[in-house]
Amino acid sequence: MAKTTPAATPVVVTARTVRELLGRRLGHSIAVSGPADELLVTLTAAELVPAVEELRALGARHIMLLGRERHGIERHGLLRRGVRRTTGLAVEEVLAIPAGPIVRVGVELPAGAIGDAAGTDAAATYPGTAAGTAPAPAATYPSLTPLIPAAQWDEREAHDLYGILPAGHPDLRPLAVHDPTVPYRHFVAHGDGVYQLPVGPIHAGVIEPGHFRFSAVGESILHLDARLFYTHRGLERLVEGRSFDAALAVVERSCGVCTVTHATAFSRAVERLTETDIQPRARMARVLLAELERLYNHVGDLGNICAGVGFHFGTSRLGWHKEELLRLNEGLTGHRFLTGMVTPGGLRRDLDERGLAGLDASVAELDHQVRSVVRQLVRSGSFMARLHGTGVLGAAEARRLGALGVAARASGLSGDLRRDRPADGYGELDVPLTIASAGDVAARFHVRAQEAAVSVALIREVLRRLPDGPVGVPLRREAEPGTSTVVGAEGPRGASWIWLMAGPGGTVERVHLRSASFANWPVLAGVVPGNLVPDFPLINKSFELCYACTDR
Repeated sequence: MAKTTPAATPVVVTARTVRELLGRRLGHSIAVSGPADELLVTLTAAELVPAVEELRALGARHIMLLGRERHGIERHGLLRRGVRRTTGLAVEEVLAIPAGPIVRVGVELPAGAIGDAAGTDAAATYPGTAAGTAPAPAATYPSLTPLIPAAQWDEREAHDLYGILPAGHPDLRPLAVHDPTVPYRHFVAHGDGVYQLPVGPIHAGVIEPGHFRFSAVGESILHLDARLFYTHRGLERLVEGRSFDAALAVVERSCGVCTVTHATAFSRAVERLTETDIQPRARMARVLLAELERLYNHVGDLGNICAGVGFHFGTSRLGWHKEELLRLNEGLTGHRFLTGMVTPGGLRRDLDERGLAGLDASVAELDHQVRSVVRQLVRSGSFMARLHGTGVLGAAEARRLGALGVAARASGLSGDLRRDRPADGYGELDVPLTIASAGDVAARFHVRAQEAAVSVALIREVLRRLPDGPVGVPLRREAEPGTSTVVGAEGPRGASWIWLMAGPGGTVERVHLRSASFANWPVLAGVVPGNLVPDFPLINKSFELCYACTDR
């Protein structure tokens, strides 16, 4: 059974602790830049793994790994006009130390030549690397995946998009890039009675595309090989060179049901780079919007779990309550999915007064209705029998694979950015966490149901405390070109993180979104083996992950 726990008091780790620890391990002093809560360390490729090992010993958790280009300005002619050139590549591992700073460990790499010879050599050394697509050995660093399994997809994506080779990676099949001229090699099980069951990428329902290759004996699943990125749109490259405002419109729409989460993370990053403080009303209003987003997602997801077992009473009732919440969103903001509200500097416009007037009573009544439905579902023995013991994710495996959000908290992990790294109005509120230990579909159902109730309580508290005043301020200054930051926001599926580097004139040099769904898809694939084929839709819906913000 899920239980609500107060915030713990972890041991504090300071920037000085990190600096001294890395210096002792690497045998030389470490140059650190950035504020005390976000340290940037640049090391050689050979120093990357030892440094990350030390940080992991402090309890640091993987946030993201990204690849990027490094640029410089070459000046030519009498007028010395500048031409932007790619001068090399870089890879950066970002970790968060509990009650301590975020630590960004960067490695600068040469640009590396992409050629047949280099690709052939790499293909011989690292199975799964296609000939002609791998970088020259200089654009290589030691893979972190053997140390941090949660970094597996990050490294594959950086390899696909930037040609950066993680030496020793166990699986360098293409992830983000689907080349129709190169056959994709699925990992499947073999043996007597084993067969393959391909599902997707086109599905029977109105959902996004993803291919799932099951290896099974009878109805028992031995292995699941998931392939996504059918909707990879190159959004991160698309916004390079755009103004922050223009980039926000793309980042926010990378996913239709996490718009507040992604817009908030991006806006916080811009505000950090420009040293902008937003107004008290905007801080509280952002909390209100975030909890409304969490609430309609959780209520809808509870109904989707019912759909996974064919229990249409729960599907229809909870689907209707989700619709009621979407209508409340529209009355408050003008958009059912809360799009176009959060912006750098606060909010784009104020909340609708008529929508605010009846929100407290409406949310309270919906809370009563949803609790009633959940009680009826829990009392259904046949319904709960399908949930108990299905899709079990143990605490150790959840930690190893980097599970986030409901999936992690249902397996006994307690991470939540609203409590751990509060921003906007969350620093003024008590956010109790709901934790379970069983790690099965039933645990994820209970955690999601209780988190919906917590969101209702937070919404009502914010409505009581929402101050008057402006909701937007101009950015305090222009972001310095080349400066970067990492900022997260806790969404319905867990923490989504934005890595943002400023370009000249208040533009985006590079942005990277690692959504909670991106983190949790490999976790889901690891949970499925050992279950029955008919249970996959149920397990899948208990995670309720997005394709679009994973693919970008």
